Amino acid sequence: MNITFWGAAQQVTGSMFLLDIPELDYRILIDCGLNMETPVEERPRPLYRGAHFPFDASTLSAVLLTHAHLDHSGNIPNLFRDGYEGQVLCTTPTLQLAEILLKDSARLNARKLNKFKRRSSKGFKQKKHNRPTMFSMGDLYVEKDAEQALERFVPIGFEKEFHLTQDISITLIPTGHLLGAANILVKVKGKTVLFSGDIGRENYPLLPDPSTPPKADYVICETTYGNRLHQSTENTEEELAKVIQETCVDMPGRLIIPAFSIGRTQAVLYSMNKISKTKGLPPIKIYSDSPMAFNSNRVYERNTHFLNPEAQAFKETEGRLFDFDNLVYIENNKASMAISDHSEACIIISSSGMMEGGRIQHHIQNNIENPFCTIFLVGYSSDGTLGRRIMDGEKLITVGQHEYNVAATVKQTDAFSGHGDKNDLLRFVQAQNPNEVKKVFLVHGEKSSMISFREDLNGLGFENVEIPAVGQTFELD
Repeated sequence: MNITFWGAAQQVTGSMFLLDIPELDYRILIDCGLNMETPVEERPRPLYRGAHFPFDASTLSAVLLTHAHLDHSGNIPNLFRDGYEGQVLCTTPTLQLAEILLKDSARLNARKLNKFKRRSSKGFKQKKHNRPTMFSMGDLYVEKDAEQALERFVPIGFEKEFHLTQDISITLIPTGHLLGAANILVKVKGKTVLFSGDIGRENYPLLPDPSTPPKADYVICETTYGNRLHQSTENTEEELAKVIQETCVDMPGRLIIPAFSIGRTQAVLYSMNKISKTKGLPPIKIYSDSPMAFNSNRVYERNTHFLNPEAQAFKETEGRLFDFDNLVYIENNKASMAISDHSEACIIISSSGMMEGGRIQHHIQNNIENPFCTIFLVGYSSDGTLGRRIMDGEKLITVGQHEYNVAATVKQTDAFSGHGDKNDLLRFVQAQNPNEVKKVFLVHGEKSSMISFREDLNGLGFENVEIPAVGQTFELD
């Protein structure tokens, strides 16, 4: 048995790991995410012209999905277009959230393709297995591709051993991070390989604490926060209530909260609902400006039994996780633009969280020069993104085609980050006996984070720690 690291190797996005079991003629792909960092020309070359992967998708036996985020799921439609005919195994909430994300991604792709058609002087004829190579882009599947892929998703339960064959089984272990997210234990004739997916954190709004993972011979561990700790020490609701009071009551002004539509927005809205029931919110409009967030809210409401006990009790008592007085859901772009005409104090929650696209951009454009506005950053922003530039305190920023002076107050917290920090990751690995685990592989993080985390593991007695390069294969004996 061997494993090849085709994605999230010495970078964060594009999780994709191929577990090959030649003695059983079986090949398992764990996650199939979009690569949002490496330029197309620097990626491993596909086996044949027109393919999207550096392996033959038609030879795969099964695909396992840790959770719905696009850097783990977003390339699955292309897998089927390349000839994969099997199933995608995941939890029920992961299937429901992946449906929202993949269809939205397909609609964005369709707009890119239409833009390409308009700009092409020769016209453009779309064929079944042909997409314009100027994009990254075999990645540009359309909604039909997403729908056909989703038909092959099969939900399985947590903590129940599921047999792929007589000799191969998998178990999904709850890990927080996102509704339905899982670690995955693969067992092959008694030999075990544990994939972390993205590890959550303890005491996070809505989600249960990560379960203690089982013992394994080999561990693949993410390292997004492998070299840092969460800085926020305040109670989540108290920190949010304080910012609302300072911005919308004491000034009064406008509070802008960039937040990803799936995961982060639910945590923020749930925290606001709790504040409204305990301390009360000021009588101002609170706009949730994301159709994806609205649809995701419904998934959370349907799957309350996957949430933490506190959230389940709240739902039982209050009836709804997210709806409260003065919360307004914005349905279309016209209504989103009209929020700018609301002159009174208000709160706007909009995506994307890193501000690189989505409706949040025009909210930033309309408010970044407003000294009575606070931009409250509630999550991580990658280097080079608009979110990171604002977070780093740049005083002159470019949004779209225009430059803006930053007059708004900028505040940030990591209280709403769904990623576990270094201590959470160490807790995950330390569930293993350092004298028994054969090797730990570090993935899904910046290289500096991986190197720092490896040093910490070495100090705890884990000596066989690898940082794989993309395309690197290891034999698992």
